[in-house]
Amino acid sequence: MKTTRLMLLALIATTLTMAGCARHHGYGMGSEYQEAALERGITETNEMVDQAVKDPEKAKQAKAIVQDIVAEVKQSYKQNREYHQKLYALNANYDAAPEQFTKILDDLNNARMASATKILGLRFKMKSLLTAQEWADLTSAMDKARSRHMPKQEGM
Repeated sequence: MKTTRLMLLALIATTLTMAGCARHHGYGMGSEYQEAALERGITETNEMVDQAVKDPEKAKQAKAIVQDIVAEVKQSYKQNREYHQKLYALNANYDAAPEQFTKILDDLNNARMASATKILGLRFKMKSLLTAQEWADLTSAMDKARSRHMPKQEGM
């Protein structure tokens, strides 16, 4: 389970980490910066797929799965923002009961779990499409790309 979770995170991180790290810090977090960074991440991921998967038809299918994952991540992000807006509004209500917060948090967590389950299914769909060597090559390339965008941890 731990390996599966790490692989899922690797796929998502490679595709989306650039959204947070590629922009110039201090210049705002406008959606145009995030979209541009996301597009760069998708382009980079597609290039990794092309390098790892030599069969053009399989590569095309793998890139379609990447697009499906990206679409789900975008939808999940939008949904999370909506739940947070509900929490902000509820927080402003002096008379709000704890149960009201708990309901929103439960809904938020259930939505996140549903999204994560869908993404995990897509990950396994991609894995079943590729050979063990193609999968190893792709995940290795994604690990290298992710390490360029992740902050260095102390002691490592």
